Amino acid sequence: MYGTVAKTVVKPENREKLRDLTTRQVAERQVPGYITSYMLFENDSDVAWLFAIFEDRASYDANAGDPAQDAQYREYRALMESDPEWHDGEIES
Repeated sequence: MYGTVAKTVVKPENREKLRDLTTRQVAERQVPGYITSYMLFENDSDVAWLFAIFEDRASYDANAGDPAQDAQYREYRALMESDPEWHDGEIES
């Protein structure tokens, strides 16, 4: 498996909006190789960790280069204080 973890700060008024938006985006778009995603809010703060998991790196890279993914990113980026800090890599159990 391959994926990314992003650390970001969500604008306080947008926490629920981010949850709703990511749920809608996953439902609207079928991404080849996509397995799942998670969102973790750090102990009642506005710090959020976003996880996206793919079958393999090729699937992840194809999604990362897709203009549809960029459009989705711009939607959820507007709900954040600043750009996410991304960490990509192999996922092992």
